[in-house]
Amino acid sequence: MPEFSGSQMQSQSLAQTLVQSQSAGPSTGAPPHGVLQGYDAAGLFCEMLRPGQPTHPALSLLLSRLAAMPIESLRRRAADAERDLLERGITFTVYSDATAIDRILPFDLIPRVLTPPEWRQIETGVIQRVRALNMFLHDIYHEQKVLKDGIIPRELVLGNAGYCHQMIGFGVPFGTYVHVCGTDIVRDETGRFMVLEDNARTPSGVAYVVENRHMTLRVLSDLMTGLSVRGVDEYGLRLHHAMAEIAPQSVLDPQVVVLSPGIFNSAYFEHVFLAREMGVPLVEGRDLLVEDGQVWMRTTAGLAPVHTIYRRIGDDFLDPDVFNPDSMLGVRGLMEAWRRGSVAIANAVGTGVADDKAVYAYMPRIIRYYLSEEPIIPNVETHICAEAEALTYTLDNLEKLVVKPVAESGGYGLIIGPHATRAQLAEFRERLKHNPANYISQPTVKLSVSPTLTDEGVQPRHIDLRPFAVTGKETWVLPGGLSRVALRKGTLVVNSSQGGGTKDTWVLA
Repeated sequence: MPEFSGSQMQSQSLAQTLVQSQSAGPSTGAPPHGVLQGYDAAGLFCEMLRPGQPTHPALSLLLSRLAAMPIESLRRRAADAERDLLERGITFTVYSDATAIDRILPFDLIPRVLTPPEWRQIETGVIQRVRALNMFLHDIYHEQKVLKDGIIPRELVLGNAGYCHQMIGFGVPFGTYVHVCGTDIVRDETGRFMVLEDNARTPSGVAYVVENRHMTLRVLSDLMTGLSVRGVDEYGLRLHHAMAEIAPQSVLDPQVVVLSPGIFNSAYFEHVFLAREMGVPLVEGRDLLVEDGQVWMRTTAGLAPVHTIYRRIGDDFLDPDVFNPDSMLGVRGLMEAWRRGSVAIANAVGTGVADDKAVYAYMPRIIRYYLSEEPIIPNVETHICAEAEALTYTLDNLEKLVVKPVAESGGYGLIIGPHATRAQLAEFRERLKHNPANYISQPTVKLSVSPTLTDEGVQPRHIDLRPFAVTGKETWVLPGGLSRVALRKGTLVVNSSQGGGTKDTWVLA
């Protein structure tokens, strides 16, 4: 961590004073029941108070406004926001064995704030990572130099469930395989940013980034008044531009579509949102057909050509001629049309190998190999349980570690050792011994926290960040990203499917 001057340390004292001053009574001008009354980060790094970090003037102003806001006012506004979310249908779907339930994604009104220097590190770090991921994907489907040079084990890539043999030797425009990438970033107890995982297949959540900002402006605009916060409404335009860039070059005005599995998909709200923001049709597999190597869309006026497909369907269901023959979600002949160059597909097929959690462990080496640079944002220390030494270490320290299956997402299938019971640890130990190649382990990071409204008042809750990068010829990163918050006290799991919520993310200008 860099050292900070005395004046910078004084800014932290100002932030603490703003919180502590609420108990001082009328002389401070702050109500005795302000939002931050009694807030205590319990020794963790707080995104609002920022121990040891320089404070931006806008952050100081935000703190003073929160200190002057009665908790009852925040609760009323939170109730208004929840009703608005329900009325506008901003939901996600949670599946169980017997039911599918639409739920609103809980939204906490107290924003997460990033200063300009923090955002520069995140933005440049994400761009660096996306460059390396695309170079890695091009290499493993062509020359395979990274495997020949022993940078990453051959079997880890070629035997990976996400590796698509149909992509071998197939080039894509600009060498871009990952057109939309969501990079999960956490902050430890010292305030250091670290990459937790990459999402290079069909990352979700960007709709909530934009909708969260709209919600803030509707119910908490006085908190933002006079503050210079970077906007998030440019995402649809940027995404459409990138999708048009990768379309067949002979097409002057390419037709872009969003391909969705349909209304029963958990992220269907986002599919509708993206199509609306880009100004393009939302289609399902049954709306498209391939004739003579060209993709067509059924419309009320007849067939219309399609030039770029932003797909939100997994590889296995994309084309029944090539992958799962029983798929009713994809388009027969789509891969052949892509190979002929009459259509572009984003994200490219076969990107799943790049967000495998075991491959993730090699990303620092991959960045150095392709870019001759040190990672701008480091990985969390990771042990690959397929390796004997790492497996032994994991089994010996299971109660201290987080152990995750390499191909799962959404917080499923993992165990957090310090929070697990003896019985859970014993069961997981046997699972790990039975199939060690399916797991990686990491130390339990003391994730940063952010003030969050709970039934007990404003409490610290753990938080992460998923910035979204859009790549055509070049990479652009949406200012901010999806800040996910673990609403249950003590839990580190922020995923919406596991009870997490979201916050608006402010990047200060």
